[in-house]
Amino acid sequence: MAPRPFDVLEVVTMQLVLSDATVLGVTAELGFRAADPYTVRAVFTGPHSMSTWLIGRELLAQGLLATQEHPAGTGDVRVWRDDDPTYVLISLSGVEGDALLAAPAEPVERFVATTQQLVPFGTESTRMDPEISRLIAALLTA
Repeated sequence: MAPRPFDVLEVVTMQLVLSDATVLGVTAELGFRAADPYTVRAVFTGPHSMSTWLIGRELLAQGLLATQEHPAGTGDVRVWRDDDPTYVLISLSGVEGDALLAAPAEPVERFVATTQQLVPFGTESTRMDPEISRLIAALLTA
């Protein structure tokens, strides 16, 4: 079964900030499906690698209002506004290491706003009911 297309897709040019303060250009594709309303699929592509992360949509939205002292998220993904409010910082921590990405805030804000037009925050569970029913039916007929 082929994956369904995204209902919202935003391509954002970001900067990967390395430990020695070197900056590397990275493209991020932020994808959202109304059928999976809690999750943003982020595919980061650099010159020699690609990495896919699942990020909570609400965490991303909260990060647009957060500060470095009080970022959104406490685990593998943290998001906050840079001192320059035209940028959002995304910190990723995984088995392969840590990454700090700087993204222009405007396309991230547009992405979150568009997802919210499709599925307002607080209504996600009503979108999940049909998907859960389909999964249960598939399991019972397998």
